[in-house]
Amino acid sequence: MVSVSRLLVGTRTYHVVLEPDRNETDWWAGAPSVAITKDGTFYLAARMRDAIAPRGRRGYEIRFMKSQDGISFEHVRSISKNDVARLHGFERPSLVIDPATGKYKLYGCGELGDEGWCIWKMDDATTIESIDASTAHVVLAPSKPDFEAGGAQEHHATVHVEYKDPFITMIDGRWHMFVIGFDRVERAYHFTSDDGELWSQEGKTPVLQNTGWHDFYTRPACVVPLDVGFLLVYEGSTIPWHDPGYNIATGLAYTIDLVNFVDLTPDVPAFTSTTPGKYHTWRYSHWTRYENALYVYFEAARPNGTNEIRVSIIPL
Repeated sequence: MVSVSRLLVGTRTYHVVLEPDRNETDWWAGAPSVAITKDGTFYLAARMRDAIAPRGRRGYEIRFMKSQDGISFEHVRSISKNDVARLHGFERPSLVIDPATGKYKLYGCGELGDEGWCIWKMDDATTIESIDASTAHVVLAPSKPDFEAGGAQEHHATVHVEYKDPFITMIDGRWHMFVIGFDRVERAYHFTSDDGELWSQEGKTPVLQNTGWHDFYTRPACVVPLDVGFLLVYEGSTIPWHDPGYNIATGLAYTIDLVNFVDLTPDVPAFTSTTPGKYHTWRYSHWTRYENALYVYFEAARPNGTNEIRVSIIPL
């Protein structure tokens, strides 16, 4: 793999993949999820967000893009929030290819009717174009927390946890979902599944403590397999920051067993937007290895309060 210092240097150089539909404050293109086919075609699913709807309901479209080099993408299709019954808006999607069937799985999150924030999935499809929005169904509904007794993380049993922004990947023949669980703050949860439909909670809750510079929000972004163990890319914020609910930075943690995680950046975040402005947002990153390079896709703040999707390519 590469050293952490090389990752820091490598992400300072980037290509812009997708800009927001309007160059106006709070219009965002972000939350990239990338799937690469066996023939090397990159498919990217992105959440498009406006500044018109109430916060939490501004994601109006999942946009699908296609590329042969992982940098220059063309628009393939879009799914509007109006295409999904009872859905108030889109947030982060997760697009994966089932290695057993070759079919596309599309997951997402949002308020689906009166059920609260949940993780939904559309039926598997043979092509991006054939993903059927009408098949969206809940695969992870709000639940009660399962914190270990004692300590600052203990919650009252009647507090419900809702879920959002899944990252889903296949590890050793099982599906793994790292997802945000939130009540008063946001924390990192881990679920597993044999079929991608029925999910069970795994390991400690939360998988990484809300502490240090990420004592307000601590959220999973993605998991990167290493030669030994895994890199957990996480994101977070602290109350003193400007607008800490959206002003999100990114850090790194290490795990050898997907149960015990060591925070590698406990004091300051590793990644923040390199462009000036009130927001230093660097979030929703998806790190994927292809051939001899690591492709790091992420949502980053621009100076005028808009966000765009960027990609950094780091040779291995």
